[in-house]
Amino acid sequence: MKNSLLSRFAPKETKFFPMLKQLSKTVASASELLTESLKHSTSEERLDYYRKIKDVEREGDQITNRIFDELGKTFITPFDREDIHDLAFSIDDVTDGINSAAKRIAIYNPREIGDSGKELASLIQQGASLVCKAMDELETFTKNPASLSECCVKLHDLENRADDIYELFITQLFSNEKDCIELIKIKEIMQELEKATDAAEHVGKILKSLIVKYA
Repeated sequence: MKNSLLSRFAPKETKFFPMLKQLSKTVASASELLTESLKHSTSEERLDYYRKIKDVEREGDQITNRIFDELGKTFITPFDREDIHDLAFSIDDVTDGINSAAKRIAIYNPREIGDSGKELASLIQQGASLVCKAMDELETFTKNPASLSECCVKLHDLENRADDIYELFITQLFSNEKDCIELIKIKEIMQELEKATDAAEHVGKILKSLIVKYA
């Protein structure tokens, strides 16, 4: 714990910081592939991008599992084990959300994804960039938490914008779409895209709790 004599004077293992940075880069890679995939509309192209995103998602799982393994082996950690566990899990969850959206696009093969879907993908990519920036700040944030705190605020703002886009889209979808099958397809895809922005905001919530506990 923060105030224990042991945690004050014993050396803390810093290997978790580069692993968390590496994990955040998988989110960035997956989000970039997702944004690029929405520029294509053939079933073959969509399947190809899904496979690429799935590969990145597997890489993220491997890094997450490695972090969990190291938590079990390491005597002194820079933060509470539960905090590192929850942070790694939440970052990986963003990639899982991106993968879930790409999977549905590949399987359902709907008509071309409209501007609202592309806006959500752009917000996911912006959120991924913020997660990467936050991981760059993590090792030193206790001395100056302002930059990390700003990332948290921006992640929250992105999620609010995503909510607005999603809610307006769903309202218009049920008013204008006459093809029931197509409606179900695109509704599920948009739900998964919106959930990915929720997952990114959740990373911000965990980071805010770290600021409260350690800064």
